[in-house]
Amino acid sequence: MPSVTLRVLDGCDRGRVFECMETPVTIGREEGNTVQLNDDRVSRYHVKIQEDHDRLVLTDLESTNGTKVNGEDIQLKILRFGDLVAVGRSVLLFGSRTQIASRLRQIRGDESELSGTLDPDQAGHSSSYDFELNWQEEGDLQSTMHRVEPPDLPERMTPGQAAQLVELLEFFRMRLRGLVNSVQSDDDQERVTLDSAKWQNLLDLQARLAEYLRAVGDPAK
Repeated sequence: MPSVTLRVLDGCDRGRVFECMETPVTIGREEGNTVQLNDDRVSRYHVKIQEDHDRLVLTDLESTNGTKVNGEDIQLKILRFGDLVAVGRSVLLFGSRTQIASRLRQIRGDESELSGTLDPDQAGHSSSYDFELNWQEEGDLQSTMHRVEPPDLPERMTPGQAAQLVELLEFFRMRLRGLVNSVQSDDDQERVTLDSAKWQNLLDLQARLAEYLRAVGDPAK
């Protein structure tokens, strides 16, 4: 059974990564949990992830504020790599980049079989996570919601720091541009949709930003 990796996308612990944990894994506010979160809306022992017949099952431990997986309230749920787990004010992404890439390859393979087509690059292509998130994207994709106005850029940066910032922002701009261009709109229902690979791409961008913010805000950790 694969090990458990959780990346914190939102909450006080945003940017933390809990890697390669063996089951059972408990998540809660109390010391003694495998994943201890600094979130007062998380119960002392909130949820448990355990192995059952080669599957990873998440169980809500009768928490005060409940648990959501992919936006749905749950008591018991089989987890799949790429799922979003919400406990209290914290949101966690389940799975390492490699594990999510593996699931995306499986989904892509299933879709190819159903349509009778096969991506010519599928066989023998690098199994890297970035490739899986960007498959069938444009070739150049190597690459605070609570404020009315965006923050100012930092001042007095050295040329090297300015170049690093430009490189970082360009990386996110290119990835977001690819996602925006891939959206399918339904004017009748006023909705837009993303396929599973693009959705995981968006979650990965959020996880990367959370990790950058944590590293900048507290470089000692």
